[in-house]
Amino acid sequence: MPINYTLDFTQWVAVQQQRIEQVLDSTLPSASNCPEALHSAMRYSALAGGKRVRALLCYATAELCGTEIQVADAAASAVELIHAYSLVHDDMPCMDDDDLRRGKPSCHKQYDDATALLVGDALQSLAFTVLSKPQLCANSAQQLAMVHLLANASGSQGMAGGQAIDLSAVGQLMSQQGLAQMHRLKTGALIEAAALLGAQNGSPEQVASVKNYAQNIGLAFQVVDDILDTEADTHTLGKTAGKDANNHKPTYVTILGLNQAKALANTLYQAAIDALQPYGKNAQRLHELAIFITQRRF
Repeated sequence: MPINYTLDFTQWVAVQQQRIEQVLDSTLPSASNCPEALHSAMRYSALAGGKRVRALLCYATAELCGTEIQVADAAASAVELIHAYSLVHDDMPCMDDDDLRRGKPSCHKQYDDATALLVGDALQSLAFTVLSKPQLCANSAQQLAMVHLLANASGSQGMAGGQAIDLSAVGQLMSQQGLAQMHRLKTGALIEAAALLGAQNGSPEQVASVKNYAQNIGLAFQVVDDILDTEADTHTLGKTAGKDANNHKPTYVTILGLNQAKALANTLYQAAIDALQPYGKNAQRLHELAIFITQRRF
């Protein structure tokens, strides 16, 4: 995937966001296909929503490492499908019980609980259908490694495990180290997977740098999320503001205070940027994404 230096960052983001929407639109089953209600709910939950940070990271590392566009498309869409499934389940009454997601009713509110449960299951399966497509990669071992990477990032040693820790932490005291471990699993694992899936053609040195970058920016993403949950309103966030604090969940703001949480986000941002130093202008998009993630306002 070649690097396009003719676009500024805003233009590049718009192009990649449009691209991933088109890929997802063609990947998701038509709402007219049986079972219509399930397919409609899948499209409702996965399309036209969010900043597509994980897809952007995947495309940026694909540019850095020269990964083929068809591989980058499959990886970006698979990660976004996993992320969409996690949000659908996260919003359900048995989890965080939130009625709002991306400025519109959560899937279980727009449809019902049973449909939302099946939507999450189906989106997760579709992600692996996309990534395991025959002849996606010239090297079958490489493709198997990609499937393995996403599976690990999604399961009990990744996103699902982090969610389990999060649910058990309600009303409990947690150290900064424990909070970091939870978020490295719940949020960071999928962000790291997105970056590494895009870096398929990278040298060992590039892959190591991408991993270092992604681990730091993944944790920074959650620190900023906690800050925004304190400072932004529901309309701006597109989800219920202040919900973690109201539910007595430990956050970086409750543990460190607002100013120290902001300082931590900046420290993690700098560590991510330092990991890119050997690649100069070739890592421009990743540098810009680090700014985008740590300085976002919603």
